Amino acid sequence: MVDLFIRGDTVVTPQGVGAYDIAIAGDKIVGVAASGSFPVPPGARVIDAVGKIVMPGGIDPHVHCKWHLPNPDGSAGLTEPPDVVSKAAVHGGTTTMIDFTRASLGSNVRDAIEKREQDWKGHCACDYAQHIMVEGALPVDLPGQIGEAIQAGYPTVKIFTTDITPSRKGRMVDFGDIWEIFRVLAAKQGLGVIHSEDNDIVMHMYAKLIREDRTGFENMAEVHNTLSEDISFRRVIRLAEKIKGTALYMMHVSAGTGVQAIREARSRGVPIYGESLHQYMLYTNEDYKRPNGQIYHTYPSLKSAEDHKELWAGTLDGAINCVATDEICCTLAKKLQGARIDDTTGGNAGVEPRVSLMYTEMVGKRGYSLSRYVDLVSTNAAKIMGLYPRKGALAAGSDADITVLDPADKRVITASRLHEADYTPWEGREMEAWPCLTVLRGKVVVENGEFKGSLEDGKWQHRKIADDIFTGARL
Repeated sequence: MVDLFIRGDTVVTPQGVGAYDIAIAGDKIVGVAASGSFPVPPGARVIDAVGKIVMPGGIDPHVHCKWHLPNPDGSAGLTEPPDVVSKAAVHGGTTTMIDFTRASLGSNVRDAIEKREQDWKGHCACDYAQHIMVEGALPVDLPGQIGEAIQAGYPTVKIFTTDITPSRKGRMVDFGDIWEIFRVLAAKQGLGVIHSEDNDIVMHMYAKLIREDRTGFENMAEVHNTLSEDISFRRVIRLAEKIKGTALYMMHVSAGTGVQAIREARSRGVPIYGESLHQYMLYTNEDYKRPNGQIYHTYPSLKSAEDHKELWAGTLDGAINCVATDEICCTLAKKLQGARIDDTTGGNAGVEPRVSLMYTEMVGKRGYSLSRYVDLVSTNAAKIMGLYPRKGALAAGSDADITVLDPADKRVITASRLHEADYTPWEGREMEAWPCLTVLRGKVVVENGEFKGSLEDGKWQHRKIADDIFTGARL
């Protein structure tokens, strides 16, 4: 029985954009057809979305909820949990988030997964999944455990090639251990999701700037620089090329050198995909000099206007496939508590405005097609991360995850109207549209700004990477 019927004249489907009716029964889309081609089923709620944009729910493949972050007084603290971030997500049209399970926080990987699930189950208003994060010197039995996790629906493994800051010793995985993890990924159809910087360059620059008494965070781009990204990306790619079947997803690409490395590798047939963040694409290292400039920062660092050009070019030529947030939801006081190159808080409160912000920047300002925009904020993440076509598509059989954008709502972003933190790095930006409806698996969870969902709504999503991702699919 059809419960919900959405009629629109600008509906983004895998076949293109047009006037379609969407029929929903329970949690699934059961039909997508030319508008008016079949009658409204008796008893169904009809939503008129004519004049609006109907698209799959947004997918943010890179968030950190209930994550370690010291308090301003130096005591141990955590960022906001899924209870807060997921509500912000659905208000902003995002229906699925992917966070991280740190393997080191359990007696083994399975134990770590079970502990992390306690943070999410019954605490999330949207659907969710987890990357497995490995850090430091890896136990000899860890690769086998990773293989089991991949088979259990956790097919993406986060790896650091740097400690990021001098105080975070123990994050970086050495290349011998990365080699072993890549062998497991290739054998079990897992995907390496990489924070890739050259640790030697990064730590050299920390020491150099500290010696020169240039420790202010405004110098961050000198430490986490384009050379570091260039060298590290190419080294990781070279290792992957030597292990047939290894596929890579380069997280938070910030520099043109990273884009170029991905582009060149793809031209050789390497199955590699790129993610950038909205702040890397819209702010530069010059913004560090603005009042409270820390609010624009996440690691590695903001770069230059020239890097912007490459990042935007990458969204069109296939080198950058997803735009994520690196979500860290905390108070302004916590975000500003560090002011040095070695202690500035990373991440941003950005999951709520992401869908609208990128619509404004891509479709409104740069003339991207609606299909390309939807690829970058939803569909590609679903395809790469093993969720498609269950997620990221308006098609029969897909989950009924739907966002409706209203182009008449050209609101100006202010922290007071958002549902995350007491600040936003996007304060004062005028949007070209804003979500007026968010549907999660057939349930209306936000309508005209009113939250109608529940923290019981979000469900963990089993994932399996599709075969074509391992052949370098053009997205």
